[in-house]
Amino acid sequence: MCGIVGLFLRDASLEHEFGALLSTMLATMTERGPDSAGFAVYSGAPDGGTKITVRSNEQVDFEAVARDLSASSFVQRDTHAVLHFDTDKAGAASEAIGRNYSQVEIVSVGGRMEIYKEVGLPAEVSERFKLASMTGTHGIGHTRMATESAVTTNGAHPFTTASDQCLVHNGSLSNHHDLRRRLEKDGIRLHTENDSEAAAGYISARLRHGDTLGEALEHSLEDLDGFYTFVVGTASGFGVLRDPIACKPAVMAETDQYVAFGSEYRALVDLPGVEKGRVWEPEPATVYFWER
Repeated sequence: MCGIVGLFLRDASLEHEFGALLSTMLATMTERGPDSAGFAVYSGAPDGGTKITVRSNEQVDFEAVARDLSASSFVQRDTHAVLHFDTDKAGAASEAIGRNYSQVEIVSVGGRMEIYKEVGLPAEVSERFKLASMTGTHGIGHTRMATESAVTTNGAHPFTTASDQCLVHNGSLSNHHDLRRRLEKDGIRLHTENDSEAAAGYISARLRHGDTLGEALEHSLEDLDGFYTFVVGTASGFGVLRDPIACKPAVMAETDQYVAFGSEYRALVDLPGVEKGRVWEPEPATVYFWER
């Protein structure tokens, strides 16, 4: 079942309200996904470098980890922490985390992207990470009702397989095992059995080979088999795609201030001025994407 939300701001004056708006949208989708929730927020790194978001199921002294890795700064949010590095040091830091901290997992890497996800009701997950207080330019979120795999933090969306790029998905892919084998040959490392991670890897591979986001989504209509709605975030914007049958619900709203996506219209009703905007159902097999 699952619920998806996305918000792309055109008006910079709303950036300080971004977290509050996205958290309300996410909580509204609770009935579509009460098992776990997650969200990606795009904002600038304080030093213009790279952010590595990490998490742990254990009690970890993230301040000590940041110090050991020579991070320029860090911010802890519940079970997650965002470590800041000069971009030329981020690769070595990622390798050191994998080599020296078995109890710590990397959730996301990017100059602008931070991903947070946990098991629990969407409103509770948002509160744990203080989403309402976050600023941002755009982001996506997901509420999960697990039907094909266990309810775990690693199984929650968004999924990311590349810097500053992530995906949320409602639906099911029938060819994701074959897709997984192809991605591994292409150097895309996947960590879960979730078909949504394979979809994220597919988009990453297409972008790596020179596609724009719009082109990558267009190609997915040929290469991915199943029923799905994708919302994809990148450093500069976000895109939406429904499969040719479009059996999963989706609605969008567009005003001079923002573009928003929700699995249902009720996820959008609290956005400012939505009643005056253009509200429509995205067409099947049609790529939509916006960039700043």
